[in-house]
Amino acid sequence: MDTIFRIFHHALYTRDGTVLGNLLSPIPPTGDPLLLQRFYKDSNVFDIQSDITQYIKAPQTTVPKEQRNAWIDIYVAYWKAIGEILRAESGNHRNDWAIKVYEAWKEVMNLVIRGYGSSGFQSWTLPVLYTAGKYLRVFAIKADDEQAAKVGNGAVKMDTDGIGDDVTSGAFEKNERLEDAARVINRVFTLCISDRAPMEESRKWGLYHTTNLLFKTYFKLNSISLSKNCLRAIQASAIDMPPMSHFPKAHIVTFRYYVGVIHFLDEEYHKAEENLTAAYRMCHKDAQTNKNLILTYLVPTYLHNTRRLPKVSLELPNIVDELFGGLFQAIKNGSLGHFTFELDAQINVFVKRRIYLSLERSRELCLRNLLKRCWILAGDKEKPRVKVKDWAAAVRWSSKAIGEGGYNHIQTSDADRGNVDMEGSVEDVKERREAGERFDSEMDDDEVECLISGLIYK
Repeated sequence: MDTIFRIFHHALYTRDGTVLGNLLSPIPPTGDPLLLQRFYKDSNVFDIQSDITQYIKAPQTTVPKEQRNAWIDIYVAYWKAIGEILRAESGNHRNDWAIKVYEAWKEVMNLVIRGYGSSGFQSWTLPVLYTAGKYLRVFAIKADDEQAAKVGNGAVKMDTDGIGDDVTSGAFEKNERLEDAARVINRVFTLCISDRAPMEESRKWGLYHTTNLLFKTYFKLNSISLSKNCLRAIQASAIDMPPMSHFPKAHIVTFRYYVGVIHFLDEEYHKAEENLTAAYRMCHKDAQTNKNLILTYLVPTYLHNTRRLPKVSLELPNIVDELFGGLFQAIKNGSLGHFTFELDAQINVFVKRRIYLSLERSRELCLRNLLKRCWILAGDKEKPRVKVKDWAAAVRWSSKAIGEGGYNHIQTSDADRGNVDMEGSVEDVKERREAGERFDSEMDDDEVECLISGLIYK
Protein backbone atom coordinates (compact mmCIF):
# COMPACT_ATOMS: atom_id res chain seq x y z
CA MET A 1 0.00 0.00 0.00
CA ASP A 2 2.91 2.32 0.61
CA THR A 3 3.64 2.62 -3.12
CA ILE A 4 0.06 3.39 -4.13
CA PHE A 5 -0.54 6.03 -1.45
CA ARG A 6 2.84 7.64 -1.98
CA ILE A 7 1.82 8.13 -5.62
CA PHE A 8 -1.65 9.21 -4.48
CA HIS A 9 -0.37 11.99 -2.20
CA HIS A 10 2.14 13.16 -4.80
CA ALA A 11 -0.62 13.38 -7.43
CA LEU A 12 -2.77 15.45 -5.06
CA TYR A 13 0.15 17.72 -4.25
CA THR A 14 1.03 18.31 -7.92
CA ARG A 15 -2.64 18.33 -9.03
CA ASP A 16 -1.90 15.65 -11.60
CA GLY A 17 -5.30 14.25 -12.53
CA THR A 18 -3.94 11.77 -15.08
CA VAL A 19 -1.76 10.02 -12.50
CA LEU A 20 -4.63 10.05 -10.01
CA GLY A 21 -6.94 8.48 -12.59
CA ASN A 22 -4.42 5.80 -13.60
CA LEU A 23 -3.99 4.92 -9.94
CA LEU A 24 -7.63 3.79 -9.79
CA SER A 25 -7.22 1.47 -12.78
CA PRO A 26 -7.93 -2.27 -12.29
CA ILE A 27 -4.96 -3.00 -14.58
CA PRO A 28 -1.47 -2.79 -13.03
CA PRO A 29 1.16 -0.57 -14.68
CA THR A 30 3.48 -2.32 -17.12
CA GLY A 31 6.49 -1.33 -15.03
CA ASP A 32 5.11 -3.01 -11.89
CA PRO A 33 2.74 -5.86 -12.84
CA LEU A 34 2.49 -7.10 -9.21
CA LEU A 35 1.45 -3.74 -7.76
CA LEU A 36 -2.24 -4.61 -7.34
CA GLN A 37 -1.47 -8.01 -5.86
CA ARG A 38 0.73 -6.40 -3.19
CA PHE A 39 -1.92 -3.75 -2.59
CA TYR A 40 -4.56 -6.40 -1.92
CA LYS A 41 -2.36 -8.66 0.21
CA ASP A 42 -1.25 -5.79 2.48
CA SER A 43 -4.61 -5.84 4.27
CA ASN A 44 -7.66 -7.98 4.95
CA VAL A 45 -11.40 -7.55 5.08
CA PHE A 46 -11.35 -6.79 8.82
CA ASP A 47 -8.58 -4.16 8.79
CA ILE A 48 -8.96 -2.52 5.39
CA GLN A 49 -11.05 0.40 6.67
CA SER A 50 -8.54 1.32 9.37
CA ASP A 51 -5.54 0.75 7.06
CA ILE A 52 -6.88 3.06 4.36
CA THR A 53 -7.85 5.64 6.99
CA GLN A 54 -4.31 5.58 8.36
CA TYR A 55 -2.86 6.40 4.95
CA ILE A 56 -5.46 9.03 4.03
CA LYS A 57 -5.48 10.84 7.40
CA ALA A 58 -1.75 10.68 8.05
CA PRO A 59 -0.25 13.84 9.64
CA GLN A 60 1.59 14.72 6.44
CA THR A 61 -1.50 14.15 4.27
CA THR A 62 -2.29 16.45 1.35
CA VAL A 63 -5.96 15.41 1.21
CA PRO A 64 -8.41 18.26 2.01
CA LYS A 65 -10.43 17.55 5.15
CA GLU A 66 -13.80 17.62 3.39
CA GLN A 67 -12.60 14.99 0.90
CA ARG A 68 -10.87 12.50 3.21
CA ASN A 69 -13.88 10.33 4.04
CA ALA A 70 -14.82 10.17 0.34
CA TRP A 71 -11.34 8.99 -0.67
CA ILE A 72 -11.33 6.44 2.17
CA ASP A 73 -14.63 4.96 0.96
CA ILE A 74 -13.42 4.92 -2.66
CA TYR A 75 -10.19 3.08 -1.88
CA VAL A 76 -11.89 0.59 0.44
CA ALA A 77 -14.31 -0.26 -2.38
CA TYR A 78 -11.40 -0.31 -4.83
CA TRP A 79 -9.54 -2.82 -2.61
CA LYS A 80 -12.60 -5.08 -2.58
CA ALA A 81 -12.96 -4.83 -6.37
CA ILE A 82 -9.29 -5.71 -6.86
CA GLY A 83 -9.86 -8.76 -4.66
CA GLU A 84 -12.71 -9.94 -6.89
CA ILE A 85 -10.57 -9.41 -9.99
CA LEU A 86 -7.61 -11.33 -8.54
CA ARG A 87 -9.84 -14.22 -7.50
CA ALA A 88 -11.33 -14.32 -10.99
CA GLU A 89 -7.87 -14.35 -12.57
CA SER A 90 -6.74 -17.17 -10.29
CA GLY A 91 -9.78 -19.29 -11.17
CA ASN A 92 -11.22 -19.32 -7.65
CA HIS A 93 -14.52 -17.96 -8.97
CA ARG A 94 -16.05 -20.85 -10.86
CA ASN A 95 -19.38 -19.12 -11.40
CA ASP A 96 -20.53 -15.53 -11.74
CA TRP A 97 -17.02 -14.10 -11.53
CA ALA A 98 -17.73 -11.32 -14.03
CA ILE A 99 -20.98 -10.40 -12.31
CA LYS A 100 -19.22 -10.16 -8.92
CA VAL A 101 -16.47 -8.00 -10.44
CA TYR A 102 -19.09 -5.74 -12.02
CA GLU A 103 -21.03 -5.30 -8.78
CA ALA A 104 -17.83 -4.51 -6.88
CA TRP A 105 -16.72 -1.97 -9.48
CA LYS A 106 -20.16 -0.42 -9.60
CA GLU A 107 -19.74 0.39 -5.90
CA VAL A 108 -16.46 2.14 -6.75
CA MET A 109 -18.23 4.14 -9.44
CA ASN A 110 -21.08 5.18 -7.16
CA LEU A 111 -18.64 6.39 -4.52
CA VAL A 112 -16.67 8.37 -7.09
CA ILE A 113 -19.90 10.05 -8.23
CA ARG A 114 -20.72 10.82 -4.60
CA GLY A 115 -17.29 12.36 -4.18
CA TYR A 116 -17.98 14.83 -6.97
CA GLY A 117 -21.56 15.45 -5.91
CA SER A 118 -21.14 16.03 -2.18
CA SER A 119 -17.44 16.05 -1.25
CA GLY A 120 -16.19 18.74 -3.58
CA PHE A 121 -13.78 16.85 -5.82
CA GLN A 122 -12.19 19.44 -8.10
CA SER A 123 -12.33 19.45 -11.88
CA TRP A 124 -8.64 18.56 -12.30
CA THR A 125 -9.45 15.12 -10.81
CA LEU A 126 -11.88 14.31 -13.66
CA PRO A 127 -9.60 11.51 -15.00
CA VAL A 128 -10.66 9.54 -11.90
CA LEU A 129 -14.24 9.75 -13.16
CA TYR A 130 -13.12 8.76 -16.65
CA THR A 131 -11.29 5.65 -15.42
CA ALA A 132 -14.14 4.49 -13.19
CA GLY A 133 -16.70 4.94 -15.98
CA LYS A 134 -14.56 3.26 -18.62
CA TYR A 135 -14.10 0.05 -16.65
CA LEU A 136 -17.69 0.03 -15.42
CA ARG A 137 -18.72 -0.39 -19.04
CA VAL A 138 -16.03 -3.01 -19.70
CA PHE A 139 -17.03 -5.13 -16.70
CA ALA A 140 -20.72 -4.77 -17.57
CA ILE A 141 -20.09 -6.21 -21.05
CA LYS A 142 -18.12 -9.11 -19.57
CA ALA A 143 -20.87 -9.80 -17.03
CA ASP A 144 -23.51 -9.89 -19.78
CA ASP A 145 -21.30 -12.19 -21.85
CA GLU A 146 -20.99 -14.53 -18.89
CA GLN A 147 -24.75 -14.53 -18.39
CA ALA A 148 -25.30 -15.18 -22.10
CA ALA A 149 -22.95 -18.17 -21.96
CA LYS A 150 -24.75 -19.55 -18.91
CA VAL A 151 -28.22 -19.48 -20.49
CA GLY A 152 -26.84 -20.66 -23.83
CA ASN A 153 -28.40 -18.04 -26.07
CA GLY A 154 -25.24 -17.51 -28.06
CA ALA A 155 -23.37 -14.28 -28.63
CA VAL A 156 -20.92 -15.05 -25.81
CA LYS A 157 -18.29 -12.70 -27.18
CA MET A 158 -18.86 -9.49 -29.07
CA ASP A 159 -16.28 -9.33 -31.82
CA THR A 160 -14.60 -5.94 -32.24
CA ASP A 161 -12.81 -6.80 -35.51
CA GLY A 162 -9.99 -4.55 -34.37
CA ILE A 163 -11.94 -1.42 -35.29
CA GLY A 164 -14.32 -0.61 -32.45
CA ASP A 165 -16.10 -2.12 -29.50
CA ASP A 166 -19.45 -0.43 -30.06
CA VAL A 167 -20.75 -2.83 -32.73
CA THR A 168 -23.64 -5.10 -31.88
CA SER A 169 -23.31 -8.86 -31.89
CA GLY A 170 -26.24 -9.25 -34.25
CA ALA A 171 -28.25 -11.16 -31.63
CA PHE A 172 -31.01 -9.81 -29.47
CA GLU A 173 -29.52 -10.99 -26.19
CA LYS A 174 -30.27 -9.38 -22.85
CA ASN A 175 -27.77 -6.78 -21.62
CA GLU A 176 -28.98 -6.30 -18.07
CA ARG A 177 -25.64 -5.11 -16.63
CA LEU A 178 -24.79 -2.89 -19.57
CA GLU A 179 -28.21 -1.23 -19.31
CA ASP A 180 -27.56 -0.73 -15.61
CA ALA A 181 -24.12 0.73 -16.42
CA ALA A 182 -25.76 3.11 -18.91
CA ARG A 183 -27.99 4.45 -16.13
CA VAL A 184 -24.98 5.01 -13.88
CA ILE A 185 -23.00 6.73 -16.64
CA ASN A 186 -26.03 8.90 -17.36
CA ARG A 187 -25.79 10.13 -13.77
CA VAL A 188 -22.21 11.19 -14.56
CA PHE A 189 -23.47 13.02 -17.65
CA THR A 190 -26.03 14.87 -15.51
CA LEU A 191 -23.34 15.61 -12.92
CA CYS A 192 -21.16 17.27 -15.56
CA ILE A 193 -23.75 19.17 -17.57
CA SER A 194 -25.59 20.58 -14.53
CA ASP A 195 -22.49 21.99 -12.82
CA ARG A 196 -22.84 25.74 -12.18
CA ALA A 197 -19.32 26.38 -10.93
CA PRO A 198 -17.09 28.86 -12.80
CA MET A 199 -15.64 27.30 -15.93
CA GLU A 200 -12.15 27.21 -14.41
CA GLU A 201 -13.40 24.72 -11.81
CA SER A 202 -16.38 23.29 -13.65
CA ARG A 203 -17.07 19.62 -14.25
CA LYS A 204 -18.32 20.60 -17.71
CA TRP A 205 -14.78 20.01 -18.94
CA GLY A 206 -15.60 16.33 -18.67
CA LEU A 207 -18.88 16.59 -20.56
CA TYR A 208 -17.69 15.44 -23.99
CA HIS A 209 -15.70 12.52 -22.58
CA THR A 210 -18.74 11.35 -20.59
CA THR A 211 -20.99 11.83 -23.62
CA ASN A 212 -18.65 9.70 -25.72
CA LEU A 213 -18.82 6.95 -23.10
CA LEU A 214 -22.62 7.12 -23.19
CA PHE A 215 -22.58 6.98 -27.00
CA LYS A 216 -20.43 3.84 -26.96
CA THR A 217 -22.75 2.24 -24.41
CA TYR A 218 -25.94 3.12 -26.29
CA PHE A 219 -24.46 1.90 -29.58
CA LYS A 220 -23.51 -1.38 -27.95
CA LEU A 221 -27.06 -1.71 -26.66
CA ASN A 222 -28.38 -0.85 -30.13
CA SER A 223 -30.33 2.01 -28.52
CA ILE A 224 -28.94 4.76 -30.68
CA SER A 225 -32.08 6.88 -30.31
CA LEU A 226 -31.12 7.51 -26.68
CA SER A 227 -27.96 9.23 -27.92
CA LYS A 228 -30.10 12.00 -29.36
CA ASN A 229 -31.22 12.94 -25.84
CA CYS A 230 -27.59 13.69 -25.01
CA LEU A 231 -27.20 15.80 -28.14
CA ARG A 232 -30.32 17.80 -27.33
CA ALA A 233 -29.11 18.42 -23.78
CA ILE A 234 -25.71 19.61 -25.02
CA GLN A 235 -27.33 21.89 -27.58
CA ALA A 236 -29.61 23.36 -24.91
CA SER A 237 -26.64 24.17 -22.64
CA ALA A 238 -24.36 25.38 -25.43
CA ILE A 239 -24.65 28.98 -24.25
CA ASP A 240 -22.94 28.05 -20.97
CA MET A 241 -20.21 25.99 -22.62
CA PRO A 242 -16.80 27.14 -23.83
CA PRO A 243 -16.04 26.72 -27.55
CA MET A 244 -15.51 23.15 -28.67
CA SER A 245 -11.94 24.00 -29.69
CA HIS A 246 -11.04 24.55 -26.00
CA PHE A 247 -11.70 20.91 -25.10
CA PRO A 248 -9.11 18.14 -25.50
CA LYS A 249 -8.84 17.14 -29.14
CA ALA A 250 -9.27 13.43 -28.29
CA HIS A 251 -12.68 14.17 -26.75
CA ILE A 252 -13.82 16.19 -29.76
CA VAL A 253 -12.65 13.68 -32.38
CA THR A 254 -14.66 10.91 -30.73
CA PHE A 255 -17.67 13.16 -30.19
CA ARG A 256 -17.80 14.34 -33.80
CA TYR A 257 -17.37 10.79 -35.03
CA TYR A 258 -20.41 9.59 -33.08
CA VAL A 259 -22.46 12.63 -34.08
CA GLY A 260 -21.55 11.88 -37.70
CA VAL A 261 -22.61 8.25 -37.34
CA ILE A 262 -25.92 9.28 -35.74
CA HIS A 263 -26.64 11.57 -38.71
CA PHE A 264 -25.54 8.80 -41.06
CA LEU A 265 -28.06 6.39 -39.54
CA ASP A 266 -30.75 9.09 -39.76
CA GLU A 267 -29.89 9.45 -43.47
CA GLU A 268 -28.81 13.04 -42.96
CA TYR A 269 -25.77 12.44 -45.11
CA HIS A 270 -24.56 16.02 -45.53
CA LYS A 271 -24.44 16.57 -41.76
CA ALA A 272 -22.81 13.18 -41.40
CA GLU A 273 -20.10 14.07 -43.92
CA GLU A 274 -19.43 17.37 -42.17
CA ASN A 275 -18.86 15.76 -38.77
CA LEU A 276 -17.01 12.68 -40.01
CA THR A 277 -14.70 14.80 -42.16
CA ALA A 278 -13.94 17.06 -39.20
CA ALA A 279 -13.20 14.02 -37.03
CA TYR A 280 -10.92 12.53 -39.69
CA ARG A 281 -8.96 15.75 -40.14
CA MET A 282 -8.50 16.21 -36.39
CA CYS A 283 -7.49 12.60 -35.82
CA HIS A 284 -3.85 12.00 -34.86
CA LYS A 285 -1.72 10.92 -37.80
CA ASP A 286 -0.64 7.72 -36.01
CA ALA A 287 -4.14 6.74 -34.81
CA GLN A 288 -4.74 4.44 -37.76
CA THR A 289 -7.39 2.37 -35.99
CA ASN A 290 -9.47 5.48 -35.35
CA LYS A 291 -9.00 6.64 -38.93
CA ASN A 292 -10.18 3.28 -40.22
CA LEU A 293 -13.25 3.50 -38.02
CA ILE A 294 -14.10 6.99 -39.29
CA LEU A 295 -13.56 5.98 -42.92
CA THR A 296 -15.90 3.02 -42.47
CA TYR A 297 -18.75 5.56 -42.39
CA LEU A 298 -17.18 8.47 -44.25
CA VAL A 299 -16.62 6.48 -47.45
CA PRO A 300 -20.29 5.37 -47.85
CA THR A 301 -21.38 8.91 -46.94
CA TYR A 302 -19.14 10.40 -49.62
CA LEU A 303 -20.44 7.83 -52.11
CA HIS A 304 -24.05 8.80 -51.35
CA ASN A 305 -23.49 12.57 -51.42
CA THR A 306 -21.31 12.82 -54.53
CA ARG A 307 -22.76 9.84 -56.48
CA ARG A 308 -19.21 8.90 -57.50
CA LEU A 309 -16.40 6.73 -56.20
CA PRO A 310 -13.86 8.22 -53.78
CA LYS A 311 -10.86 9.85 -55.38
CA VAL A 312 -7.60 7.99 -55.57
CA SER A 313 -6.03 10.77 -53.48
CA LEU A 314 -8.04 9.59 -50.49
CA GLU A 315 -5.48 6.75 -50.08
CA LEU A 316 -7.76 4.28 -48.35
CA PRO A 317 -5.96 2.08 -45.79
CA ASN A 318 -5.76 -1.64 -46.46
CA ILE A 319 -8.51 -2.58 -44.00
CA VAL A 320 -10.92 -0.07 -45.57
CA ASP A 321 -9.92 -1.12 -49.07
CA GLU A 322 -10.70 -4.72 -48.08
CA LEU A 323 -14.20 -3.63 -47.07
CA PHE A 324 -15.05 -1.53 -50.10
CA GLY A 325 -12.49 -2.36 -52.80
CA GLY A 326 -14.50 -5.16 -54.39
CA LEU A 327 -17.73 -3.15 -54.33
CA PHE A 328 -16.07 -0.13 -55.89
CA GLN A 329 -14.54 -2.24 -58.66
CA ALA A 330 -17.97 -3.72 -59.40
CA ILE A 331 -19.52 -0.24 -59.53
CA LYS A 332 -16.77 1.00 -61.81
CA ASN A 333 -17.24 -1.92 -64.20
CA GLY A 334 -21.04 -1.83 -64.02
CA SER A 335 -21.03 -5.49 -63.00
CA LEU A 336 -24.24 -6.30 -61.11
CA GLY A 337 -23.24 -9.89 -60.44
CA HIS A 338 -19.91 -8.83 -58.95
CA PHE A 339 -21.65 -6.15 -56.89
CA THR A 340 -24.14 -8.64 -55.43
CA PHE A 341 -21.37 -11.12 -54.66
CA GLU A 342 -19.22 -8.55 -52.84
CA LEU A 343 -22.20 -7.24 -50.88
CA ASP A 344 -23.26 -10.72 -49.80
CA ALA A 345 -19.71 -11.85 -49.02
CA GLN A 346 -19.38 -9.27 -46.23
CA ILE A 347 -22.99 -8.88 -45.24
CA ASN A 348 -22.29 -9.76 -41.59
CA VAL A 349 -19.61 -7.09 -41.30
CA PHE A 350 -21.75 -4.48 -43.04
CA VAL A 351 -24.78 -5.20 -40.86
CA LYS A 352 -22.71 -5.07 -37.65
CA ARG A 353 -21.36 -1.68 -38.62
CA ARG A 354 -24.79 -0.50 -39.78
CA ILE A 355 -23.71 0.42 -43.30
CA TYR A 356 -25.38 -2.35 -45.30
CA LEU A 357 -28.45 -0.39 -46.42
CA SER A 358 -26.41 2.60 -47.50
CA LEU A 359 -24.09 0.41 -49.55
CA GLU A 360 -26.98 -1.52 -51.07
CA ARG A 361 -28.36 1.75 -52.43
CA SER A 362 -25.15 2.24 -54.39
CA ARG A 363 -26.45 -0.48 -56.75
CA GLU A 364 -27.96 2.45 -58.65
CA LEU A 365 -24.44 3.70 -59.41
CA CYS A 366 -23.58 0.27 -60.79
CA LEU A 367 -26.68 0.41 -63.02
CA ARG A 368 -25.78 3.95 -64.09
CA ASN A 369 -22.29 2.89 -65.19
CA LEU A 370 -23.76 -0.11 -66.99
CA LEU A 371 -26.17 2.15 -68.89
CA LYS A 372 -23.31 4.49 -69.76
CA ARG A 373 -21.28 1.61 -71.17
CA CYS A 374 -24.26 0.45 -73.21
CA TRP A 375 -24.58 3.93 -74.67
CA ILE A 376 -20.88 4.03 -75.54
CA LEU A 377 -21.02 0.63 -77.17
CA ALA A 378 -24.05 1.63 -79.24
CA GLY A 379 -21.66 3.70 -81.31
CA ASP A 380 -24.31 5.70 -83.17
CA LYS A 381 -23.37 9.37 -82.84
CA GLU A 382 -26.26 10.56 -84.99
CA LYS A 383 -28.85 8.71 -82.91
CA PRO A 384 -27.37 8.47 -79.40
CA ARG A 385 -30.06 6.19 -78.05
CA VAL A 386 -30.02 2.75 -76.45
CA LYS A 387 -32.83 0.34 -77.10
CA VAL A 388 -34.61 -0.94 -74.00
CA LYS A 389 -34.11 -4.53 -75.06
CA ASP A 390 -30.38 -3.91 -75.45
CA TRP A 391 -30.07 -2.52 -71.98
CA ALA A 392 -32.23 -5.34 -70.57
CA ALA A 393 -29.84 -7.82 -72.20
CA ALA A 394 -26.90 -6.00 -70.62
CA VAL A 395 -28.52 -6.17 -67.19
CA ARG A 396 -29.13 -9.90 -67.55
CA TRP A 397 -25.62 -10.48 -68.80
CA SER A 398 -24.04 -8.36 -66.06
CA SER A 399 -26.03 -10.16 -63.38
CA LYS A 400 -24.77 -13.57 -64.43
CA ALA A 401 -21.60 -14.98 -62.88
CA ILE A 402 -19.23 -16.63 -65.36
CA GLY A 403 -16.83 -19.21 -64.06
CA GLU A 404 -15.42 -19.44 -60.56
CA GLY A 405 -14.93 -16.02 -59.02
CA GLY A 406 -15.37 -14.21 -62.35
CA TYR A 407 -18.13 -11.80 -63.39
CA ASN A 408 -19.32 -10.29 -66.61
CA HIS A 409 -18.84 -6.63 -67.27
CA ILE A 410 -18.84 -4.79 -70.55
CA GLN A 411 -15.47 -3.46 -71.68
CA THR A 412 -15.57 0.07 -73.11
CA SER A 413 -12.08 0.99 -74.25
CA ASP A 414 -11.75 3.29 -77.23
CA ALA A 415 -10.86 0.35 -79.42
CA ASP A 416 -14.13 -1.33 -78.47
CA ARG A 417 -16.32 1.70 -79.10
CA GLY A 418 -18.85 0.91 -81.75
CA ASN A 419 -17.46 -2.58 -82.34
CA VAL A 420 -19.91 -4.48 -80.12
CA ASP A 421 -23.30 -5.38 -81.51
CA MET A 422 -25.95 -5.07 -78.81
CA GLU A 423 -28.31 -7.05 -80.99
CA GLY A 424 -25.73 -9.82 -80.88
CA SER A 425 -25.80 -9.61 -77.11
CA VAL A 426 -29.55 -10.18 -77.20
CA GLU A 427 -29.10 -13.21 -79.44
CA ASP A 428 -26.39 -14.53 -77.17
CA VAL A 429 -28.73 -14.23 -74.21
CA LYS A 430 -31.39 -16.18 -76.11
CA GLU A 431 -28.93 -18.92 -77.04
CA ARG A 432 -27.70 -19.29 -73.49
CA ARG A 433 -31.27 -19.48 -72.18
CA GLU A 434 -32.16 -22.14 -74.74
CA ALA A 435 -29.12 -24.09 -73.58
CA GLY A 436 -30.74 -24.33 -70.17
CA GLU A 437 -28.98 -21.52 -68.33
CA ARG A 438 -30.91 -19.30 -65.95
CA PHE A 439 -30.13 -15.64 -65.31
CA ASP A 440 -30.10 -13.97 -61.90
CA SER A 441 -32.13 -11.05 -63.17
CA GLU A 442 -35.19 -11.79 -65.26
CA MET A 443 -36.87 -8.48 -65.99
CA ASP A 444 -39.57 -7.57 -68.43
CA ASP A 445 -39.52 -4.35 -70.46
CA ASP A 446 -41.68 -2.46 -67.93
CA GLU A 447 -39.19 -3.11 -65.14
CA VAL A 448 -36.30 -2.02 -67.34
CA GLU A 449 -38.10 1.20 -68.26
CA CYS A 450 -38.74 1.89 -64.55
CA LEU A 451 -35.06 1.47 -63.79
CA ILE A 452 -34.07 3.80 -66.61
CA SER A 453 -36.62 6.39 -65.49
CA GLY A 454 -35.30 6.26 -61.97
CA LEU A 455 -31.71 6.73 -63.14
CA ILE A 456 -32.68 9.67 -65.35
CA TYR A 457 -34.57 11.28 -62.47
CA LYS A 458 -31.61 10.99 -60.12
